Amino acid sequence: MTQKTTTRRSALQKIAGTAVFASVSSLPYGVQASEENKMTMLKGNINHSVCKWCYGKIPLDEFCVAAKKMGIQSVEIVGPDAFPTLKKHGLTCAMATGDGISISDGFNDPNQHERLLGVYEEHIPKVAEAGFDTIICFSGNRRGMDDQEGLENCVVGLKPILKIAEEYKVNVMMELLNSKVNHPDYMCDHTPWGVELCKKLGSDRFKLLYDIYHMQIMEGDIIATIRDYNQYIGHYHTGGVPGRAEIDETQELYYPAIMQAILDTGYKGFVGQEFVPKGPDPLKSLEQGVQICDV
Repeated sequence: MTQKTTTRRSALQKIAGTAVFASVSSLPYGVQASEENKMTMLKGNINHSVCKWCYGKIPLDEFCVAAKKMGIQSVEIVGPDAFPTLKKHGLTCAMATGDGISISDGFNDPNQHERLLGVYEEHIPKVAEAGFDTIICFSGNRRGMDDQEGLENCVVGLKPILKIAEEYKVNVMMELLNSKVNHPDYMCDHTPWGVELCKKLGSDRFKLLYDIYHMQIMEGDIIATIRDYNQYIGHYHTGGVPGRAEIDETQELYYPAIMQAILDTGYKGFVGQEFVPKGPDPLKSLEQGVQICDV
């Protein structure tokens, strides 16, 4: 028997259905949050963001109200349909996505290049028009391909995308994901491979999305990796290990030290909370995560 759960993959596949969030649940999550959560006094060192897919049952409009009251400045991993709602609440989108952006079918496959060029030709201008500046991308799965061939294919596929990105002043960031637990066969699953791609492309508009949860599973040594490769990292995601749950004392990473290491590199971008709450009140879990990371 299988249990249906919300995953990053399903969220990306259903990104066009942003309006569905408003109808999934009649529970007044946003109302509860507006009554219970006071405006958080944050230190201002970390720019806080949150991935909406982890809170799929909460309507987007109400989620934005709750997030803003916590001091969160961005709601991410959403597509253009969500942009007007974010702007209505004075929020940005630190990492946009859109229809056709796929984890498994990415730039390492030449057969995907023409299709992906069309996807990013459509979405990059929409990101810029909304006043946002970053969009996600993925390597794709190996499917028997060796890492060097995949690297070269990604360079070929991404170069025309980056010309568009440079024209619109939008950043393109490839996410590092684990291939051990969540995304079997995914190619960009180690930091050095992603760094080599950055070097080959040689564009200030291309960097890595360093997902702390995923890289703890694949590599560990999180703080040393951040210190060594921070110039190639443009965005960070959180998540508890094991299980991608809350980033509190129930898991093996100590996020205050990780956040301080990120700050020590001079990083000025966003940190996106991307854990999947297991506690009874997902918004309280989110607020706790923000507080833990607010160093």
